[in-house]
Amino acid sequence: MVDLIMNDILGTPAILVGLFALLGLILQRAAITNIVSGTLKTVMGFVILGAGAGVIIGSLDQFSSMFDNAFNIQGVIPNNEAIVALAQDAFGTETAMIMLFGMLVNILLARVTPYKYIFLTGHHTMFMACLIAVILMTGGMSGFPLVFIGSIILGSLMVLMPALITPYTRKVTGSNDFTVGHFGSIGYFVAAFVGEKVGKNSKSTEELKVPKSLGFLRDTSVAVALTMFILFFIVALFSGPAFIESELSGGTNFLVFAFLQGLTFAAGVYIILAGVRMLLAEIVPAFKGIADKIVPNAIPALDCPAIFPFANNAVIIGFIFSFIAGLISMFLLPLFGLSVIVPGLVPHFFTGAAAGVFGNATGGRRGAVFGSMANGFLISFLPALLLPVLGTLGFEGTTFGDSDFGLVGIVLGGIVELFSSQVVFITFILAILAAIFAIGIMRNKKNPPKVEESVNS
Repeated sequence: MVDLIMNDILGTPAILVGLFALLGLILQRAAITNIVSGTLKTVMGFVILGAGAGVIIGSLDQFSSMFDNAFNIQGVIPNNEAIVALAQDAFGTETAMIMLFGMLVNILLARVTPYKYIFLTGHHTMFMACLIAVILMTGGMSGFPLVFIGSIILGSLMVLMPALITPYTRKVTGSNDFTVGHFGSIGYFVAAFVGEKVGKNSKSTEELKVPKSLGFLRDTSVAVALTMFILFFIVALFSGPAFIESELSGGTNFLVFAFLQGLTFAAGVYIILAGVRMLLAEIVPAFKGIADKIVPNAIPALDCPAIFPFANNAVIIGFIFSFIAGLISMFLLPLFGLSVIVPGLVPHFFTGAAAGVFGNATGGRRGAVFGSMANGFLISFLPALLLPVLGTLGFEGTTFGDSDFGLVGIVLGGIVELFSSQVVFITFILAILAAIFAIGIMRNKKNPPKVEESVNS
């Protein structure tokens, strides 16, 4: 039953978001037809989004296989799903308990603090709960203290990370309808900050001038397909026809296979954008019931693809330059005595694309390029620094991929090592979180949030 609730219901983003939409519509006393329609469309939006993500991941897996064969790169590949799967046998129960109570802490903090964010990215909630459980148990903590402090840490992160990037999210969206709830927030914050510093007078990625003869490139789907076909084509040439046709394509010509994979990737992006539009059309009005009844002024914190439609060109620019930074990092990491982190195409696409959107919102084209590169370096160096903190789990050839996991894991691991007493450790963590929330409350009173239009939108 616990596995059913935690993994199959609360751990499934579409169902989790659908439950919140259902609750919101019920609290508004909407007509039964609107409740059924709004709930199902919300779930469908997330299912469509997930289907698009699945198409993209499948295409990127093929690219990754070609890339590894072409350049024979050995190292650790960050993958959240892989390392959580490895951890489930030893840390599954603790992960589930921290996740459940962490979600309750999230709602409580949203109710009593200025941070009115309800974190709705269920799989990332589970990933962070797993990271916290691993580090606390590796540090010798167990039982009630583990679940108690782990839940408070998780619930706090579920409101603090969206709060960190909400000012920049407003620049992207021009509204307070939603924010980003995704544990790549440090990377997005850094990307937006870098964009502010380097992007003065830089035009938006969405204002790229295209000659009339290349007018077809104004269609995002066509531009994405051509970009990805070029990348697949280059890697296919290095990988060679023998490997591709025998191992990947089932005998299809390797260049035809590369062409089809470029189109497949573009189709995945198109599906994601369609799912996001349906999701936002339903979840924002449905959430009004929760805002009115349970958490006044509540704001849904959604997965990072929610901002992709606001800057389609920045999505591709962000992915490419985040990946380039990952490639550069492979050569830099050994110089610092760190393990080689092989660029994972999935984290570089989703977090790199979002970083590109944030960088564009604050610094236009230069912001998108340098902001996404900053994210690429973060998700290369932070996983390498996190590996020793994970104990024996850190030597399984994979690690957590996104920036928040790396930073939280490193800091939390350092604090665990610093304090041998559980009581002192818990007191220290609670004091830090209390100070953060107190500062936030005081700042909120002095500077109430305002909606800002992006200078590059």
